[in-house]
Amino acid sequence: MRPLKLDEDIRPLSEFRAEIASFIKHVNDTRRPLVLTQHGRGSVVVVDIAEYAAMRERLETIDDIAAARAQLAAGEGIVHDEAKAQVLGRLA
Repeated sequence: MRPLKLDEDIRPLSEFRAEIASFIKHVNDTRRPLVLTQHGRGSVVVVDIAEYAAMRERLETIDDIAAARAQLAAGEGIVHDEAKAQVLGRLA
């Protein structure tokens, strides 16, 4: 995801409501998120669907890594050579 351009990518919700189609086009074209404010404070972020899917995939990978680290810390892991042997044994 591309970084925000503060002068272009933060808009009030009222402006978004008035120009929804153009704001969605802007998000899709730039691949940058759009921050919508309500009463002067950040309220929601609008992101392109492909960017959202990529973020979800990265978060799932991070969660998997954290779970693996916790398993290793709890002594539940096996050494690489043993894992390799198990995989190769299943393939044979």
